[in-house]
Amino acid sequence: MNKVFLVGRLTRDPDLRYGASNNAVMRSSLAVDRQFTNQNGEREADFINIVAFGNRAETMKKYLTKGSQIAVSGRIQTGSYDGQDGKKVYTTDVVIDEFQFLDSKNSRNQDTASSDAGVTPYDFSDNSSNTNTTESDVDVDPFKDFGDKIEIDDSDLPF
Repeated sequence: MNKVFLVGRLTRDPDLRYGASNNAVMRSSLAVDRQFTNQNGEREADFINIVAFGNRAETMKKYLTKGSQIAVSGRIQTGSYDGQDGKKVYTTDVVIDEFQFLDSKNSRNQDTASSDAGVTPYDFSDNSSNTNTTESDVDVDPFKDFGDKIEIDDSDLPF
C-alpha cells in the first residue's frame, strides 16, 4: 500500500504548467514540522515535493500561495531523469489525490496584519470585556461567496 497523509505549509507559490495534451500540472513543496525538537530545542521540518494534476492542480494554483496551510493525501512516486551534466537525477514526489484548505487567504492576510501590529495570529486572550455585538456582526454570512445556495432535503441526511 502506498498512501501518504501530510499537513504543512507551502514553501513557495504553486507552479502551474500545461503538458502536451493540455493537462494541468502543479508543483510545489510542503514544509511539514517534525514532532520532536533538536538539541537546541528548535523544531525542524521536512520539505516534501508535491505534484497535482488536472482540475486539482488548477484549483490549488488559484487558491493557494506560499505559506498556505493544507492537508494532503496521496501517494509517493519516484522517478529519474538525466541532468544537464549527464548524471542521473532521482526524484521523489507526493502525487496528491485529495487536499483540504486549513486556512483561508483572508485569514493569512489578517494574520500578517495582526503580527505587524504585535499581536500573534492565535491570540486566545480573554476579550470578554468587549462583548458588544452589533446587528451587522450577527448578519454576516461567512458562506456568501461560495456560489448558489444548496437545498438539502431531510431525506439526504444520514441521521
